[in-house]
Amino acid sequence: MNKFRIICRFSAFFVIALCLSGCLSVGPDYEPVDAKTPDFWGQELMQDFQSGTNANMQSWWTIFNDEILSDLILTSSTNNPDLMIAAERIVEAAALRGIAKSLWFPQVSGDGIATINESAISLLPGGDTKSTQYSIGGSMGWELDVWGRVRRTVEASDASMQATVEDYRDTMVMLYAEIAYQYIQVRALQSRIALAKESIVLQSDTFNLTKDRNTAGLAPDLDVYQAKMNLAQTEATIPPLRILVARAIHRLSVLSGKNPSALVEHLQIAKENIPYIPIVPAEITVGLPADLLRQRPDVRSAERRLAAQHAMIGAKKAELYPTFTLPGTFALQGYDIGDISDSGMAYSFGPAFRWNLFNGGRIRSMVVAEESKTKQASINYERVVLKALEDVENAMVSIREERLHIVALNDAVVASRKSVELVKDLYRSGLTDFQNVLTTERSYMFQQDKLAEAEGAVAGYAVQLYKALGGGWSGEEVNNELSEKLNKKEKDLITERVTEDRKDSE
Repeated sequence: MNKFRIICRFSAFFVIALCLSGCLSVGPDYEPVDAKTPDFWGQELMQDFQSGTNANMQSWWTIFNDEILSDLILTSSTNNPDLMIAAERIVEAAALRGIAKSLWFPQVSGDGIATINESAISLLPGGDTKSTQYSIGGSMGWELDVWGRVRRTVEASDASMQATVEDYRDTMVMLYAEIAYQYIQVRALQSRIALAKESIVLQSDTFNLTKDRNTAGLAPDLDVYQAKMNLAQTEATIPPLRILVARAIHRLSVLSGKNPSALVEHLQIAKENIPYIPIVPAEITVGLPADLLRQRPDVRSAERRLAAQHAMIGAKKAELYPTFTLPGTFALQGYDIGDISDSGMAYSFGPAFRWNLFNGGRIRSMVVAEESKTKQASINYERVVLKALEDVENAMVSIREERLHIVALNDAVVASRKSVELVKDLYRSGLTDFQNVLTTERSYMFQQDKLAEAEGAVAGYAVQLYKALGGGWSGEEVNNELSEKLNKKEKDLITERVTEDRKDSE
């Protein structure tokens, strides 16, 4: 009969606990921030770009049609240390979510103890002053989430985990853009070296010409030394360029998770080949400014951190109210291990509460602190959105102006090449002095070098544009990478926002 009463009381308390735990959640509910973005990019900017959905956003580097670049990005997606660290941070965030979620459930523990007692006066029949007492049992504690403290904490953990996922995607965006940029730098520098070598051949012919004319008494020694100086200056430009090539290749190797020199041979250009600088398509499609809110991982991460911080206001406010718990203990006791049975049973069970009636304003100050943190997170979100808009417009302007720069440099190179041919013919005929030859050859080399540099720059600006647009992730890579380390609920949290955003964009 006593056992039946115990079961009934426990069942009654259990039902009450379930009812109370679903009552309410104090604190403000989170509402997504309506970020202010312009409806369209500037009309002047859009003259050189297409408006609409960019089908290449997830794998934007394919616009360059460069297999080596695509292979480098594929390799880095599995071997890059920064990406691995970002992935493990998702696992950590999922574990922290599990810790917060565990507060929803009763905390049960088992314990046992063997106590030896000895006193000057016999307490047991037979006059023995030493006794041994055994006890085995357990204890339970269950916080009833009446005011939603646990629910708000889990809500914050969910949003924090989603923010960590966005940080992983942002690492991908940064990584792929850095690889593409460094690869373009390698090709642009290699092109500049090849053009410098062409200039060396041209200036060597001029040097030999001055020596022949000097031997024939048709040119002074000054022409010979000036030709030698011009040739040596051009030769001196190559070693610094080779240093930059080596550094860029070493950077690419490390980004790919390899030793610095691992890609040196792979990225070398055969002597008979002209280095190829990746070409930017004539038309690049950009979406609307509002698309940045759905596409850029750093913007998405800032919004999730704002949501997480918003939930912490309620978690702290809940501490202003009483905390209700259901504690309980149960033990079987005896003076011998064989005597332990329900006849020596001891238990305690019943509701309890604790209320911080006075704490010098500590809890209210904590609430104010959380509200301030939320305001900071909101301002930071607006800052990140503005920075995203700035990055896109800077890249668009740079591409437009650099293309105009290239057109002018092309004309300059054509004119310089023709000038070199003409001035050499005049010099051979004795109709002009050698100073004109020097000036024209220097100008030709300078214009060629600047053209190669500009072609690399416009490709680099295209990389910056796709980076600013948040290109390089699809929404499935996290679950694919961490499928064995996350449970179904955690995977659903990762994908639900991507699914919602795609519906909104349709």
